[in-house]
Amino acid sequence: MSKSKQKPIVASQQQIAGSGAFFAGLFGFLFGMTQEMPLIGIAGGIVAGAIVAFLASKYIPTKRLAQLMSVILGGLLGYVQSQVTGAIVGAVFGWTFMWFVYWVATGEYRRRLPSYATPWQVIWHHSFVVLCWAIFLFLITPIIVVMPLSFNAENFFTFTPEMLNFDPAGYSLKHYQDFLTNSDWQSALKNSFLIAPVATLISVSLGTLAAIGLSQPFVPFRRAIMAILISPMIMPLIISAAGMYFFYSRVGLQGTYLGVVLAHAALGIPFVIITVTATLIGFDRSLTRAAASLGANPITTFFRVQMPLILPGVVSGGLFAFITSFDEVVVVLFVGSAGQKTLPWQMFTGLREQISPTILAVATILVALSILMLTTLELLRRRSEKLRGMTPG
Repeated sequence: MSKSKQKPIVASQQQIAGSGAFFAGLFGFLFGMTQEMPLIGIAGGIVAGAIVAFLASKYIPTKRLAQLMSVILGGLLGYVQSQVTGAIVGAVFGWTFMWFVYWVATGEYRRRLPSYATPWQVIWHHSFVVLCWAIFLFLITPIIVVMPLSFNAENFFTFTPEMLNFDPAGYSLKHYQDFLTNSDWQSALKNSFLIAPVATLISVSLGTLAAIGLSQPFVPFRRAIMAILISPMIMPLIISAAGMYFFYSRVGLQGTYLGVVLAHAALGIPFVIITVTATLIGFDRSLTRAAASLGANPITTFFRVQMPLILPGVVSGGLFAFITSFDEVVVVLFVGSAGQKTLPWQMFTGLREQISPTILAVATILVALSILMLTTLELLRRRSEKLRGMTPG
């Protein structure tokens, strides 16, 4: 049977003008806030948006032509306001504005919703989507701002006029060069790559064994033991750091590489336990019983049967443990010394003692490393679901 297509709902001229006024008024409010004139921005946006939306829907025959003219108009107005940067922002706003107007005018806003949805249900659905995007942008904006600032040719933490105008003279790789040539940064990077892999290895070994043991039904007090093992992830980091400091100072581990490695391993073990335990939920235990019936000892059964199937979860936990150790700064400040200064510690020092723009370059490198790790985690998650007969989603 062929599915019947829902006919587009054509909005009235008042609805089109109202949608344009709403969108432009919201943008006018944001622009007015930057100029300390929010009320004027709202009023100007509402009037201009309503007029442009009404004229576009009435006199311009196609959506693409309307978007093109809106992009050109927005780019010209933006260039008058802030040159190249303003032209880009204006062009993006022009395209988005006209898309929104036609999205309302053609009834496209109902395309993914049931035909029986009430107006309030439609409003709630789209409000929820907007809220999710607003939260996403709120979380991602600081990261997006840091990246271009790391290429600043000046020793500032703000965008210079040359950068805003996309002048090549305003961009430079000198902060990355300073990171690669400065002895303090290189020493911190070396310490991070010495501590994090060893702490990850310990976390993976102990966390995997703990997860396998706690997955056995005959282990008493499993819930209590699990709560204790994952407590470092729940407890405030400053409390863990202070407790480790007082304990390490009594046993002679304070200010040593071994102390920092063990502290980071303790922080990484909960992540390994959680990911491996989640992988073991779909594990078929009849496979281990079959291996035992064929004469395999427990060690051979683990490495030949169980480990290949839970390997994606083990690697995922290891990546989480590595990121935790590589990015951790509070614990190492308590239990480490100047000889164990890691990259986050050096960044903290750079912010506290001297404002070094090299921090922006290091932050960009760490963000790229985190994105690579998260991509690997997603690929491993999909592989794990395939091995367990699930559809990746």
